[in-house]
Amino acid sequence: MTSPAQSIRWGAAAASTVYGVLLYVLGLRPAHELKYAFAYVPAALGYLVLVFDKWAWRWPGVHMVTGHPRLDGTWRTTLTPNVESHIPADGNRGPIRAYLTVEQSYWTLHATLRTAESSSSSSNATVEKTNGSGISELRFLYENVPQVAHQQRSPRHTGACRLSLAGRAPTTLTGRYYTDRFTAGDMELVLISRTTDYSTFAQAASADATAP
Repeated sequence: MTSPAQSIRWGAAAASTVYGVLLYVLGLRPAHELKYAFAYVPAALGYLVLVFDKWAWRWPGVHMVTGHPRLDGTWRTTLTPNVESHIPADGNRGPIRAYLTVEQSYWTLHATLRTAESSSSSSNATVEKTNGSGISELRFLYENVPQVAHQQRSPRHTGACRLSLAGRAPTTLTGRYYTDRFTAGDMELVLISRTTDYSTFAQAASADATAP
């Protein structure tokens, strides 16, 4: 997948080239008034990049061209720990209900996973093609912070997730998670809403219960 820096450079170069060609074709030369217009070109390009990154890449026609998977929204998540995971005797051996909230622009992605007992926040999140196929992977590291009432049994820890997806706007994901406390398991996700405004597990669960 093309890196964000490469995409920005190619986009800026293409826009500048088109701009120059149009001026030549139209027979325009930088007269006094046009000199002022040229001064605004870098700012205009900056705003166009911002609009593309935040919104335009999702627009149907643009999205079809970019092919960048759209993952923003709230996902109902089922965690199924592996039987060999080092889970305390009084721990939850699953399946565990959780909700994954994905906030996404074209070049950035942040994921927050919430269960009834803890929340996890992502870092280094990327979406990458796997072996040139039609399947992509969402990969991210995360830090899990349990609620105070559960920290003695379930201490703070870090981990990683790898989720497989297909298509430009998938509604289901599957994958695995791994943690530094020697637990691992499978994940199954279903998109319930494009909304990312749920700040707690209870809010997401309530929205899920009333979802069509």
